[in-house]
Amino acid sequence: MSENYVKGGSFLVRETTPEEVFTPEDFTSEQLQFAKTARDFIDNEVIPRNDEIEEKKPGVVPELLRKAGELGLLMADVPEEYGGLGLDKASSALVTENMSGQGSFSVAFGAHVGIGTLPLVYYGTEELKKKYLPGLADGSLVGCYCLTEPTAGSDALSIRTKAVLSEDGKHYILNGTKQFITNGGFADVFTVFAKIDGEQFTGFVLDKDTPGLKIGPEEHKMGIHGSSTTTVIFEDAKVPVENVIGEIGKGHKIAFNILNIGRFKLGAGAVGSSKRSLEHALAYALERKQFGRRLAEFGAIREKLAEMYARTYAAESTVYRTVGLIDQLLSLSGGGHDEAALQAIEEYSVECAIVKVFGSEVLDYVVDQTVQTYGGYGYCAEYPAERFYRDSRINRIFEGTNEINRLLVPGMLLRKAMKGEVPLFQAAQALQEELMGIPSLDMDADLGLLDAEKRLVANLKKICLFVAGVAAQKFGKGLAEQQNVLLRIADLAIQAYAAESTVLRVLKDAATRGEDKLALPIAAARIVCEEAVTTAEATAREALAGIEEGDTLMTMLAALRRLVRRTPANLVAARETIATKLVEMERVIW
Repeated sequence: MSENYVKGGSFLVRETTPEEVFTPEDFTSEQLQFAKTARDFIDNEVIPRNDEIEEKKPGVVPELLRKAGELGLLMADVPEEYGGLGLDKASSALVTENMSGQGSFSVAFGAHVGIGTLPLVYYGTEELKKKYLPGLADGSLVGCYCLTEPTAGSDALSIRTKAVLSEDGKHYILNGTKQFITNGGFADVFTVFAKIDGEQFTGFVLDKDTPGLKIGPEEHKMGIHGSSTTTVIFEDAKVPVENVIGEIGKGHKIAFNILNIGRFKLGAGAVGSSKRSLEHALAYALERKQFGRRLAEFGAIREKLAEMYARTYAAESTVYRTVGLIDQLLSLSGGGHDEAALQAIEEYSVECAIVKVFGSEVLDYVVDQTVQTYGGYGYCAEYPAERFYRDSRINRIFEGTNEINRLLVPGMLLRKAMKGEVPLFQAAQALQEELMGIPSLDMDADLGLLDAEKRLVANLKKICLFVAGVAAQKFGKGLAEQQNVLLRIADLAIQAYAAESTVLRVLKDAATRGEDKLALPIAAARIVCEEAVTTAEATAREALAGIEEGDTLMTMLAALRRLVRRTPANLVAARETIATKLVEMERVIW
């Protein structure tokens, strides 16, 4: 693989230029047509059947998936030789974003095209690919993924489902139970993980009519009511030996690598749902009147609309920056669907985890504020805000809980540092020397667009490196057990990456379209950066207080103050800029 690429996790120690990042403004007309096809399908085919979906009317979701397949919406990640389109990951993410709007169907779609199809794309034998991928691509087959068990959730490697080779050596006999299986009630193709002889973690592909495969009852859930979520039970289920996917004993590679793709796609879906929710909130605020005025004329509501826009813009910037990095490395590795491609995706596992956490939490914020904008009506099922609110909550659990993903961020960064892939230790040492020097009393002049915000981004990175360095010195190898500290280091990295992605996107867009046309994005960047530093300061103080005490702590806090020193941005004015434009346009343009 070429060395001429941006190393995963290196955003903390390198200065990225706007020209290096991929942004939504870079989409081609062909990619935007895919997006329009997906959006039109949701608006015209899915949302009109919302009640049928939510009531789990038999056959509705599989029928809609088949229609989506006919339009090519299930084919993005399937190679052309197996009936797919073989699109780049940016196009795939864009389709996922625009397949949002009806949470239950979006979950069924996401599970099918992601964890239900991708194990076969990347790990299936030639025979298995020919047998299953064309049907998965056109929607005549529906896929699901069976990993979680009643006693094995986040700790996936502790599964108990067992596979034993038959006496004639032609089949594996599976016994066990899988839990929370999306699409379980109507899936045709089951990707299942079991331990051969109770030891070798391995992947298998099963058909729905496999003897011994049984489907349990549907779960009754808080949200995504219309999605199928069942147990899947194996009682002496016979699987042909040729239906093993990947290598025996290395099923964990399938599980973890496919999750990286699922994480950036979940982030894209969260962006799409956030946009939909904000659109409804704005429309309601423009229509609803109280005290003789539209809600959109009240400052309290205007601030909500502006904040929803700013955070969604940041999430979108973060998602597509990450997907752009993946596509760039995929092109250098040959652009195939093989081990090299998976290594390219795995390179950005830190960024994928960040996208998942940040996107899902932005969505939760947006849907919460949408309910608040609707007031009492937002709590009533006849209005979309109620469904958006319920459906969003699962995203902080899907694809690895946000806690697990937060712990992955510093863990993977430290591993990269130990391997010498990213010079984190050197950067932390240089920062300590800088902080021990005499501070400058002059504030840098703001000479260019978002200069102040660029400095904030640089300091956000330094705050993360500073806290991580202090923690590493204090705990050494024991840092892995200090979850409370690691979670805060992760939050600092997330804030830095999201803020930088937002600023870089605006600067790149300004170089093309001009600053005068970017009032909303510029205001969004100011809001995102100022709030990121405010949050980072509180997070860093908590972390340092959990690491040191006494005079040492006071010294650390003094160093932190140097990194957060700034003239606060006028967020009131920035939010008003966004709100004024949204109300004036009476719609949201991204």
